[in-house]
Amino acid sequence: MSYALPGPLARRSTRGWIVAGYAQAVAAVAFATGLSWLMFPFFEPANLIMTYLLAIVAIAARYGRGPSVVASVVSVAAFDFFFVPPYFTFVVADTQYLLTFTVMLVVGLVISGLTARIRRQAEAARQREQRTAALYAMSRELAATGDVDALIAIAARHLTEVFGAEVAVLLPDAEGTLEVRRTEGRPALEENELTLSRWAFEHGQTAGLGAARSNGARAVHVPLLGPRGPIGVVSVRPPGRDALTAPEPLRQLETFVNQTALALERTRLANEAQDARVRAETERLRSALLTSVSHDLRTPLAAITGAATTILESGARLDARVQQELLESVRDEAERLNRLVQNLLEMTRLESGALGLSRDWHPLEEVVGAALARLARGLASRRVAVNVPAELPLVAMDDVLIEQVLVNLLDNAVKYTPPDSPIRIIASATDRAVTVEVADHGPGLRPGEEDKVFEKFYRGHPAGGRGAGLGLAICQGIVRAHGGRIWAQNLPEGGVSFLFTLPLGEKPPASVPADA
Repeated sequence: MSYALPGPLARRSTRGWIVAGYAQAVAAVAFATGLSWLMFPFFEPANLIMTYLLAIVAIAARYGRGPSVVASVVSVAAFDFFFVPPYFTFVVADTQYLLTFTVMLVVGLVISGLTARIRRQAEAARQREQRTAALYAMSRELAATGDVDALIAIAARHLTEVFGAEVAVLLPDAEGTLEVRRTEGRPALEENELTLSRWAFEHGQTAGLGAARSNGARAVHVPLLGPRGPIGVVSVRPPGRDALTAPEPLRQLETFVNQTALALERTRLANEAQDARVRAETERLRSALLTSVSHDLRTPLAAITGAATTILESGARLDARVQQELLESVRDEAERLNRLVQNLLEMTRLESGALGLSRDWHPLEEVVGAALARLARGLASRRVAVNVPAELPLVAMDDVLIEQVLVNLLDNAVKYTPPDSPIRIIASATDRAVTVEVADHGPGLRPGEEDKVFEKFYRGHPAGGRGAGLGLAICQGIVRAHGGRIWAQNLPEGGVSFLFTLPLGEKPPASVPADA
């Protein structure tokens, strides 16, 4: 939608419009004279003056003061020539008519002046309404946009429509040098225009047309002023040099520019706030990682160092059983340390997007068996119930990563449940997905923890269990990479159940046996 504001000044700026106004003034007086000639046999001459006043009002409302003054003068002359004796001459026999002519001329001039003023006021009100509508439309679009390039594109387009001008928006680059970011209907800025734009940016003042610092400029350069200083410049080149020199259009331009500056400042503050939140979150994660890793790395290292030192210093005095226990302690703590480092590496791969899936058709039963084998020593004192139906379809998955998911879920159950509590693994399938459930009979999750347990470094029970709080977050990342989902829920009989799904896409090829 265009909001171009022509206005009376713009209309009268053309020669054709001026000539047409004066011609219409003479034509209107001629029409009033013809109408009065038809009325002359039936009305007094004083009553005929009303037809001329009506013509003057019409010309004033249409063309303004100049043509209406001409209409007033010509009306007096026509009334004298046609309707005052002696007729068809400008000689006046009765001097009383001189007063009539004077009053008629004064009334005509006053009426034309008042009518022209009302017309100008109506035109100004219409322009203010259009400016308000244009400003509202631009503000609404700016409020719905959070991107800097989109904001300046919206502002440039509206300024072009409202002022019918060529627009350029200049913003500072990373080094603070002002550069053109957007142009609308305008070629590259000339060197003197760039100089004026830089001056306006550095001093926070308008330069160019209508300003103190013009240097023969053909454009006006208005700074985009934010609460913390200038943030850019809007350069507007109007179609005529006089279009923006008057105070009213210049104030209007500054209003549009200020609205653009507020939108840009809002976007900049929002970006800074987002950066601050990211930095705070990064610092929080860094602190959590350092705290967790420093503790969880030192604990197995201290155990390994202590056991190895004891064997080295007192190996000859230790019996075989004690040496065996110390060596098993070294092995267990080394495995724990290996799992911790592996989790850290897996989380790094997930967050960097470097985790690649090596999908192939695998039976879920074999993956479950491999996970149980890896945790055989940790599950030695547990009763693990496995229910994986033999008729489950093959699943297109990365078996190594899904095995890691099961290992992390089983390891989580071992850490946070009593040593003699049972664990169960249940698998089921629908037409669309395979669901795997790992359930325990521990204390369960506190209300609201069902989603938090999958966050990095979150531990449901800090007093119990050990680890960096990455196992479940890694499970979530791997399952999502497969296109499935994972969730946790408390069981009615006590304990918690972790479930994840793996989608079933197309059927496995015929060359892959069902019992592979």
